[in-house]
This record gives sequence, structure tokens and C-alpha cells, in this order.
Amino acid sequence: MAVIIEDDADIRHLLESVLTQAGFDVIATSNGHDGIQAVRAYEPIVTTLDVSMPGMDGFEVAKRLRTFSQTYIVMLTARDEEIDTLQGLEAGADDYLTKPFRPRELRARIDAMLRRPRMAFADDAAVVAPAVPAPPAPSPAAAPEAPAAAVPAAVPVVPVVAPSVEPAPHTGAHAAPAVPDAASSAVRETSEDSGEGWIEHNGLRLNREMRLASLDGRDLDLTRTEFDLLVAVVESKRRVRTKADLALLLRGESYVTAYYVTEADKRAVEVHMGNLRKKLGDSLTTPRWLETVRGVGYRLAAADE
Repeated sequence: MAVIIEDDADIRHLLESVLTQAGFDVIATSNGHDGIQAVRAYEPIVTTLDVSMPGMDGFEVAKRLRTFSQTYIVMLTARDEEIDTLQGLEAGADDYLTKPFRPRELRARIDAMLRRPRMAFADDAAVVAPAVPAPPAPSPAAAPEAPAAAVPAAVPVVPVVAPSVEPAPHTGAHAAPAVPDAASSAVRETSEDSGEGWIEHNGLRLNREMRLASLDGRDLDLTRTEFDLLVAVVESKRRVRTKADLALLLRGESYVTAYYVTEADKRAVEVHMGNLRKKLGDSLTTPRWLETVRGVGYRLAAADE
């Protein structure tokens, strides 16, 4: 299921065509209020959102959607200023395209988002939404004692595929140093002591499989993108991850240099890393977790002594 929130009729019809061809059932709306109600009613996998709409603009719509929905939000707008991109991502958008956009690029970006884990919330803890298992086939030899419960018609389920974030095996420009330094040793030792699947650094604990994060015993409320970026940097230890590298990772194309990374993609990474720093309470000048390498990217800060 996909929801379109777009006040321009021509663009709305184009989006309907693109998303229908991509295999979605589409609900199209022309304003923010109707769009919010549609997302609440239909629980779509993807929502396209125009920024410049009369009444409630796209930034406000995105903020309201994020209070109750984990739908993937793609913002579409004629605004191409950097501040607009940053404001859209901070409002909760997963991606941002400027008009006029190319339908094939929109489909490619949606496909990339769907390759990232979807999230559900249970008891206020972020977990990966499991795929719905098929009901077991009845045994032909067994006599039916009671009619089986009816299985409701299922909304199309997108397979959950966790992104590959395993930097260690790579060689060449992305190869890790042969001799680990103090920070990488600390990450490795604490991860071994923290139990299966857990890594720890300076009081920060992460579990990629369960998608859990805590700092000094306090649960962290991270978005999908923030969690993926944080895991990538921590698992890479002291090896620098470039902005282009992290942008490709978020699109599900890690370490594939053939894919083009725009300046908007890099700015999006900067925004997400800035939001991560705020949630961690990290310092730019004396970081404990996210160290900026000027003009290049990010790496894990040294371990506390």
C-alpha cells in the first residue's frame, strides 16, 4: 500500500502511475489533513509527500505522521535549497527528491528503502518487524475436528531484509588497518563480554540483530537511519567511513562505487549524524562516540581511559 499527498493533480496522477507500476495499491490525497487520515487508516508502506501545499505544509505533515506511523516518507518538492532538504529530513522524511523528478529514480530510491529493515514497536522497544509466516498445511490423514480459522486477506508484505553492514572483509580503500588500535580493541573486548550480538563502546550498547540501543543503561530512541549509521560507525571502529560510503549504505548499496552519490545525499548523512550527536549528548570538540574527520567523513572516537 502507498499513500500520495500531493496538491498538483498532474503530479498526483503521475505518482499514481509510477507507484501502481511498482506493484502498490495507491491512495491519492490532495492535502495534508486528508493525507494524515489516509496514512492512519491504511498504514501504507510508502508515503510520497509534497512540501508546498496550502494550509498544512509537508514539513508539518511529516512531523505529525512520525507521531504514529513508521511509513517510509519520500518528500517531493520544487525547493532545492539546502535548508529545505535539511528541514525535510529533520521533520522525519526518509528521502528527499526535487521536482521535476525522474520516475525511474523515484522507483529506485523506494526500492532501496524497502531493502532496509522495517520497524515495529512493542513495549516501547524498537525491533525488526518479522515476516508473516504462512499457515501450516493440514495433514491429509487427519480428520478435521473443527473448521480452521479464516485467514484475513493480507496487505502486501515487503520482505524484511537487513542491510549488510559488515566492513571487516573489504579490501582496498576500505580495508581496516592490520593492527587494531586502543579504540578498536576496546570495542572488540566489550562486545565479547556483553553477550551474543552486543557491542559496547564508552557506555554505548548496540545490538544490530535486535535493533536495540542504550547509553549508560538508558534506552535510546533512534530512527531506522540513525541506528544504521551508528552501527556502521561503531562496527568500523577507527576506520573512517566517508559520507558517500554511508549514503550508499543507507540506499542498500554499500561499497558499490558505481552508484552515484549526490551532494544532497551527503548532506542528508550530515543531518542524521547531527541528530545522532544530539541524542547521544556527544561533543564535537571532545567526542566519545562520533568523531568527524574534516572533509572525509566519520569514525569511532577513542575509548575512555
